[in-house]
Amino acid sequence: MVFHWLVALGIACQFLIIWTVDSLPKDAERPMINLHKSIGLTVLGLAIMRLLWRYANPPPAMPDDYRPWERLLAHAAHYSLYALIFLMPITGWIHDSAWKGAAANPLRLYGVIPWFRLGFIKDQDPATKQQIHDTFAQIHGALGWVLLALIALHVAGALKHQWLDRKPELQRMLPG
Repeated sequence: MVFHWLVALGIACQFLIIWTVDSLPKDAERPMINLHKSIGLTVLGLAIMRLLWRYANPPPAMPDDYRPWERLLAHAAHYSLYALIFLMPITGWIHDSAWKGAAANPLRLYGVIPWFRLGFIKDQDPATKQQIHDTFAQIHGALGWVLLALIALHVAGALKHQWLDRKPELQRMLPG
């Protein structure tokens, strides 16, 4: 439950940052983008820990009265969310590793912890790096919209079960 909500909070912060960064003063843009990178790598670490936790602690079974199509959609949504929770930070990391300004702007998590860029990308020639940078910017952005749509479906499904079906769906994921 803790991993779920920490990842959800991280993702919410990511969308908030990326949607507001262009409205900030120029001198605040780079620190916010760096915060976006830090949170993204943190989400990746949390996702890894969550996956390991989930492997050791299988989730509780879905209620018996869920229809087969609801079970299928729930499993498909969860697997897709897991995939995107990994793909988003990885594509962002690739995008950042190919950034032409990377050498002049060391990557530091939260401005403190030195972090590495992916060497097999940062060591490419400038034209290849620019192509990787542009391609992965598009992939990262497109995956962000897919992630947002899946989150909306995930929340809608939980609310449907809670309010329309009158099942204790939210209680399964809230503390206490």
